Amino acid sequence: MKRIHILILALLLPIGLVAQEKQNNFEIAKSLDIYNSLLRELNLNYVDEINPGELNEAAIKAMLDGLDPYTVFIPESDIENAKFMTTGEYGGIGALIQYDGEYTRISEPYEGWPAQKAGLIAGDVILEVNGVDCRKKNTQEVSNLLKGQPGTEVTLKIRRYGQDKPLTMTLKREKVKIDNIPYYTVFDNGIAYLSLSGFTRDAAKEMKEKLVEMKNNHQLKGFVLDLRGNGGGLMNEAVDIVNLFVPKNKVVVSMKGKATTANSVHPTTNEPIDLEIPLAVLVDGNSASASEIVAGALQDYDRAVIIGQRTFGKGLVQNILPLSYNTQMKVTVAHYYIPSGRCIQEIDYSHKKDTTQTKADSLGKAFKTMGGRTVYEGHGIMPDVKVDRDPYATVTAYLYGKNYIFDYANKFYSEHRSIAPAATFQIDEATYQDFMKFVKDKNFTYTTDSEKEIERLKKVAKEEGYLDKILPQIELLEKNLAAEKENDLLSNRKDIEELLRSEIVGRYYYQKGRIVASLNDDPDLKRAFEILLNTNGKDEYHSILSGK
Repeated sequence: MKRIHILILALLLPIGLVAQEKQNNFEIAKSLDIYNSLLRELNLNYVDEINPGELNEAAIKAMLDGLDPYTVFIPESDIENAKFMTTGEYGGIGALIQYDGEYTRISEPYEGWPAQKAGLIAGDVILEVNGVDCRKKNTQEVSNLLKGQPGTEVTLKIRRYGQDKPLTMTLKREKVKIDNIPYYTVFDNGIAYLSLSGFTRDAAKEMKEKLVEMKNNHQLKGFVLDLRGNGGGLMNEAVDIVNLFVPKNKVVVSMKGKATTANSVHPTTNEPIDLEIPLAVLVDGNSASASEIVAGALQDYDRAVIIGQRTFGKGLVQNILPLSYNTQMKVTVAHYYIPSGRCIQEIDYSHKKDTTQTKADSLGKAFKTMGGRTVYEGHGIMPDVKVDRDPYATVTAYLYGKNYIFDYANKFYSEHRSIAPAATFQIDEATYQDFMKFVKDKNFTYTTDSEKEIERLKKVAKEEGYLDKILPQIELLEKNLAAEKENDLLSNRKDIEELLRSEIVGRYYYQKGRIVASLNDDPDLKRAFEILLNTNGKDEYHSILSGK
């Protein structure tokens, strides 16, 4: 009877699936008919002229907003941006830009590309591109003006800090390729370090070349792979990077989706570069997707110690599908699963109302690494060694978010032709005093959470009739808080100096310099050194990987 029941169930399942598919097809045909008739009647009867293209894009966006944030419509105008996400290449001038509320400005030129070679610097305000006024144009609009076929020219009118008259520059666009590896080095202690910022085409090949170079030129005692801030990219590059440290024919990631074409298993296919070197991987809350495949697979194979903070938790796979009229759709087709069998997706978008809720670590389903260590599903990759990072104080966040630190770096750069090397440059007393004066002259103000709570207290007390009685105590509290607030620039000096140093170093040494400067006092890297070099005499590296 049990076999009969199984047979009946097996026969009924395809029938159910076919029925569901027919129902869906009917609903799709019905919806398209309703949509066509609605758009037609709008065009005929609406009081003003409509723009069908804009309405269509708005309708598509609203429809996809009900799914996950990674399923998006790509109009023809954004095709080049979509290509950049996978290749790291685009035709343009090679610069990061940001909108300041009125104009877009250069936030950082890429070293060695047209913007930097032409003399554009961070802080340059883009007034015009090829004669087009850029006032009130956002970054995407200005980016579209700057991009174009390699070899073509683009003329910029800019305003530079400290100069009264605008400058005009003509640049020749190039095929810009953003580095997957902005920096790598071998420290004096014998630890190799590599910062991987993306997983675009050839990322694994480039990393293999750098690793072989460091192995050939140094007696390495360990290797640190820095995936902090790396939002991911091509899955095959992640698989090949894991393969550098894991034997051939080991499964790195599996994909499981609704369509049979979305189901696949991706093993390592090459001989590894090194199976023995002690390995640490640095991660944070912005390490996502392909970064989590690498960190999670190396953790599941007990091949690396993961250090830092919990990763983002993106266990969804997207494909880009062609649509009519040269448009595309990036659509989520599957979940991915790492070797232990766990999916690291943090949010279940099929229950979108719950996306703001964070799951407690203990609630995830438990899995085992190859060596028997317990790991959990459903909240990104939890590091083996957690390094706590205190959030920035309100004053620091305001200084950064409102571009006071960025603007001061422009001032500093205009007054100093050179600075010390990125590894040794520090914010001295004179510079910090000058920064505080700069901030004061700009009438810098901000509202702390404490001040907001006091205002709420006054409002509630007034509604309940208590305000007159407790007002003296509230005013005294406000006075004491104001006195403490006066010292915020000094009491939070360490964090502010860290941001200032990074921004100023970036003016002279670009992205590579920022990384070098940040490693000077990096708690995650310091912890990696302790574990890989066994400086505390506890052999933490092997203890962690063995589950002890």
